[in-house]
Amino acid sequence: MKKSLILTGMMGVGKSTIGRLLAKRLKVRFIDVDKVIEKNQKKSIKKIFQDNGEKYFRKLEEKIALKIIKKRETVIALGGGAFINENIRKKVLKSCVSVWLKVNLDKLIKRYRTNNRRPLLNKTKLDADVRKIYQLRKKIYSLANFKISCDNMSKTQIVERILVLYEN
Repeated sequence: MKKSLILTGMMGVGKSTIGRLLAKRLKVRFIDVDKVIEKNQKKSIKKIFQDNGEKYFRKLEEKIALKIIKKRETVIALGGGAFINENIRKKVLKSCVSVWLKVNLDKLIKRYRTNNRRPLLNKTKLDADVRKIYQLRKKIYSLANFKISCDNMSKTQIVERILVLYEN
């Protein structure tokens, strides 16, 4: 029985997109933790943040993510902040194969400008917010089993690279 494959990294790096492609190739289930939370709460992550605050969201994220991580042979996309949670991270590092998808910050900022679904980002201070969040998270993301710099790679190349790491 193979361990689950966990994708972590900043919001917008492509965890869900790459995760879906990986699951298809591996012929296993794909679970997007953020989508499960939205379904569970019947509202968007952004709305959960607005209505209940980040603390509420993080508690919910922990409960749901820990349940999902128990599954075997599954590709799981964590939310951007989930791996920062010590309980989630310990469980992932103990029982799964984790991959940090890393993307150049300027590229990410460009992506965020066209997407309004990111609850932690203030459009007026976008650059500063993204850099601050990244500075706080990169040391923790680097604890993942593998790191892939996705900047000059196509989706297919990223998937191939992860498959090689995962299957060895």
